[in-house]
Amino acid sequence: MRCLRFLHGGGEVKEEDPVTMSASVRSISTTSTERDVRSGSDFTSLNVSDMSAESIRRTQYPSFTDRPSNLRVFSFAELKSATRNFSRSLMVGEGGFGCVYRGIIKTSDEPSERIEIAVKQLNRKGLQGQKEWLTEMNVLGIVDHPNLVKLIGYCADDDERGVQRLLVYEYMPNGSVDDHLSSRSNSTLSWPMRLKVALDSARGLKYLHEEMEFQVIFRDLKTSNILLDENWNAKLSDFGLARHGPTEGLTHVSTSVVGTLGYAAPEYMQTGRLTAKSDIWSYGVLLYELITGRRPIDRNRPKSEQKLLEWVKPYIGDKKRFPIIIDPRLEGHYNLKSMTKLSNVANRCLVRMPKSRPKMSEVYEMVQKIVDSIETGPPQPPLHYHGSVSEPGAKRTKKGSLKRRLQEFKFGCRNIVWRGWKPEIVKTF
Repeated sequence: MRCLRFLHGGGEVKEEDPVTMSASVRSISTTSTERDVRSGSDFTSLNVSDMSAESIRRTQYPSFTDRPSNLRVFSFAELKSATRNFSRSLMVGEGGFGCVYRGIIKTSDEPSERIEIAVKQLNRKGLQGQKEWLTEMNVLGIVDHPNLVKLIGYCADDDERGVQRLLVYEYMPNGSVDDHLSSRSNSTLSWPMRLKVALDSARGLKYLHEEMEFQVIFRDLKTSNILLDENWNAKLSDFGLARHGPTEGLTHVSTSVVGTLGYAAPEYMQTGRLTAKSDIWSYGVLLYELITGRRPIDRNRPKSEQKLLEWVKPYIGDKKRFPIIIDPRLEGHYNLKSMTKLSNVANRCLVRMPKSRPKMSEVYEMVQKIVDSIETGPPQPPLHYHGSVSEPGAKRTKKGSLKRRLQEFKFGCRNIVWRGWKPEIVKTF
């Protein structure tokens, strides 16, 4: 994963002190060819060297911090105990932000009850991710929605080694959507489950865009940032890049470009002008990822198939040829009519002119109608993929030369292991 940084001057709002990528409680179960483009966020107002619990309470963003927050303040000793001294056997993710560990804590209401948590610890060796750490606290500390990962609390203790910065989330035992779509997984999400992911994600974005007193633009929608709880409900995660939408009278927010190549809207990449319609574009890419099982950019494929949106173009308008782009790991178990309808929704989200894209509430209604039109039944565990269907352009491997799998999905228990990546900054000219 390579991080790129593009800076755009001018505009209504400027960002300073760009930082690089943060890791979320997310899953990277295959080597990725996406490139993250990251910078700071206007939800952060503290000097990153002053991050005590008291200083966090004094954060000067009224639209967020003047609101009641149910965040629990943890001591470093509590989280150290909860994760068995941050045992590597409990590490479920690693990335630019630091490491993520699974743990168990007592609930604040019922001390006799215990719950599983995911603890994200900031890497103390650098400043990377510190602004994003604050942004996640400021956003997730006041939002409340079943399709957003719940932030339980945080820790900002001082010790002899410096300030310890950690975030505590609800634990998501079924990993990320990216886990289950990965070509390295021996199972994949069924088509009804993929429809549910599309609906749950739309519901979460609709809340951020239209159902609060202020608008939040997510800015980093992708399959690795959509996690699945024990009941297979999809929840948006990693709010380190989230931003306030434009205030009344303004059409957009001008900002440094951040996000992931392949998902980021073209007008935002070119101008730095951010609107909620940037999230709509990313959602359209997500829908094609659910349909095809392919990443937006995959350098391991033949050149003509490396960019997902370009590859699907010749097939989406032809009913006879449309099945060519359908994920072969579904092995024919899908409703073609609902799939073509979802493709139509994606096409509306991927209109080049941002103003012509629908609002998220309209997108949600379209997806809801598709879900209602077929019998999906309750959420199901992923389908086991037998490997009997080869994808066009897939590379063959010699017998016995398959790489050892780095994770095993053990459904019905909580043994899913998440892996992250460490990005490197690449200068662009």
